[in-house]
Amino acid sequence: MNLESLSSSDKDALIIALMARIAELERRLGLNSSNSGKPPSSDGLKKGVRVKSLREPSDRPSGGQKGHKGETLRQSGEPDDVVDHFPAACGRCGMALTPDMAAGHIARQVFDLAEPQPMVVTEHRAHDCLCAACGAITRGAFPDDVTAPVQYGARIAAFVVYLLHAQFVPENRVVKLMADLFGINIAAATVAGMSRNCAERLQGFVGSLRDLVAGAPVKHMDETGLRIGGKTNWLHVASTASLTFYRACRKRGELMANVAGIVVHDHWKPYYTMPGVQHALCNAHHLRELKALVEIEKEDWARKIQQLLRRACHAVNLAHRDDGHLSPWLIACFERRYDAIVKEGIAFHEAEPFLDRPVNRDGKKKRGAIKRRTGHNLLLRLQTRKDDVLRFLSNPDVPFTNNLGEQDIRMMKVRQKVSGGFRSDQGAKDFASIRSVLSTARKQGWNILEVLMGCPEQWLKLLRI
Repeated sequence: MNLESLSSSDKDALIIALMARIAELERRLGLNSSNSGKPPSSDGLKKGVRVKSLREPSDRPSGGQKGHKGETLRQSGEPDDVVDHFPAACGRCGMALTPDMAAGHIARQVFDLAEPQPMVVTEHRAHDCLCAACGAITRGAFPDDVTAPVQYGARIAAFVVYLLHAQFVPENRVVKLMADLFGINIAAATVAGMSRNCAERLQGFVGSLRDLVAGAPVKHMDETGLRIGGKTNWLHVASTASLTFYRACRKRGELMANVAGIVVHDHWKPYYTMPGVQHALCNAHHLRELKALVEIEKEDWARKIQQLLRRACHAVNLAHRDDGHLSPWLIACFERRYDAIVKEGIAFHEAEPFLDRPVNRDGKKKRGAIKRRTGHNLLLRLQTRKDDVLRFLSNPDVPFTNNLGEQDIRMMKVRQKVSGGFRSDQGAKDFASIRSVLSTARKQGWNILEVLMGCPEQWLKLLRI
């Protein structure tokens, strides 16, 4: 660009555009995982000690609070083995002592794992019986799960699937683990086959989970990237406090159909295309965005609404603790204060000079709408989606955040870091199905290995919605 050829007004416009660009770049440098949606891994090795939190300080001491039930290792009343230790001689005079002289004892217990046992081989014999009446020979039937001359049992298959999809151990490492711990020399292809068979067997269970979550009064939704065959696909989650359903999709916008009730989510616009549902926005996202506006832009309205949201959340938590609801009067007070702060913030931004359109290399302004500041965009969202932001005030079933959905989706990122992506669509779909069952089993308090070994129809009857 030749600056000498530009007029005075064009130079002024260029300076304004460059200053806006510098401000935007400085803002990006100030963003991290604590004040934006960036993951902690993006903070890099030079990230400072995290001393600030989205939570407000309280007067409570650190650690477990009064009334909290602690967990510790306690002695068992029925030990599996007892080892007696008797002194050989008197500690004062040196006289020899025998076990018959015992006058009491103190006990210390050591909890440990049993030594791994060799595999138990069970032979099933289907006998041929000769009918004395007609001379026909009839053979006995094998159990339904015994289908080959030699095969691994349900417990080994369940343990392998648990390692793969609950602890995210890669297939080759599962092979080594089974050999090192149990002396079972299993092939990687067999490990993959066990996963495939388990996913097929659980399809009916997973379909029921999908219908139950879709029809739940309140459900949480989130999504994250998923690498399949070297390409980016998507993993969607829909969950409640007791149920989890995962889906692997090629496109991010393939949202779950036939959903009713209230959907809690972040402000990703495609969620608003879902028909027949109400929405509740995640306020943890809002607090992070407000924190960036307080720390970087120094906007006072952001600090005020940040405090308001925190106090509203605290008031709701106190009401729920007492098995009650916020009074209509208190809800109206929060809403009036919310409206006043949003109005103040919009007035502040409307008084600011407009961000001019960027200038191209020829010194001409680019086409398109004038860009708003980050805080102005957030204020318009808070104004337009007020009911969705504050839905937690009037509905006790709606939480303040979408933390449940984010926690359920976070395991996918752990899996991707440990084991990488998937080679095929089928492998990703199997993972989503099995993870749906594993996550639900954990929320229900079931024994995971028993779930993987048992009959899916049996566990469906035990579901707590």
